[in-house]
Amino acid sequence: MHFYELHEGDEDVFSDVLLANEVEYSPEDFFDLVQGIRRRIQDSFEEDTLVEAIAAELEREHDFVYIADDRLTAALNVSRIEDDNFIAEVDAGGAIDRDGAFRTLYAEFDPRGAGEHQN
Repeated sequence: MHFYELHEGDEDVFSDVLLANEVEYSPEDFFDLVQGIRRRIQDSFEEDTLVEAIAAELEREHDFVYIADDRLTAALNVSRIEDDNFIAEVDAGGAIDRDGAFRTLYAEFDPRGAGEHQN
């Protein structure tokens, strides 16, 4: 089995997807395949992100397996701290924590340099 990853990002949102296929594509061949699909669907997809739309097309047309959150069988939190190890609940939208709440962290990155103060 061979694994592939697609990244999509802009200034506000970053998304990535994982795919698997029994066929090994060179990075150049995989790039060409993805670019062809992107050009064809970029103005007409219904998924939340372009990479999700491309992954769905790769699955439909080229026998890739799109490893989406809704396909999770189990999600585990693993930590060196004993109390932070648990089985997370999984629903149709993906993994959630043991309290039933999604945990998301949004952070802003200042490319001008960490720790520099602007006056």
